[in-house]
Amino acid sequence: MTPEDLEAVTELLGRPPRGDCEVVTRTPGGAPVVLRNAPRLADHTPMPTLYWLVGKAEREAVSRLEAAGGVKRAERSIDPESIADAHARYAAERDAELDSTDQAPRPSGGVGGTRRGVKCLHAHVAWWLAGGDDPVGRWAAGELGLKREDYR
Repeated sequence: MTPEDLEAVTELLGRPPRGDCEVVTRTPGGAPVVLRNAPRLADHTPMPTLYWLVGKAEREAVSRLEAAGGVKRAERSIDPESIADAHARYAAERDAELDSTDQAPRPSGGVGGTRRGVKCLHAHVAWWLAGGDDPVGRWAAGELGLKREDYR
């Protein structure tokens, strides 16, 4: 992460990141929107959230959708097996970064650390904006009018 990215992310989070991460999605002007986190924080605590939505406008829009019952609507609108498949693919992508011989605690769950269903639309939208095949992120982005091509 560049010093400018670190400064921008620190401002967006209200604190410095606690682990290694990189900006993987940006606004057209270059502002960070999605981070890709290492599977462990600097203190070796497991980090289940591989993709983290940090863009202020996007985060606020998703928060409004969640407050309006978006999590329950997403669960009713999307096939549970496709959600489970997304969780498994997300976990596999994250876990592929861990040394299989490492005995330290490992992150668990899928998108946002959950094992099934929908817990956090922010994590799903983050993965979808970063290019992931996430049916929940795609659904939420559609509800919000977010388009991948509007980001870089």
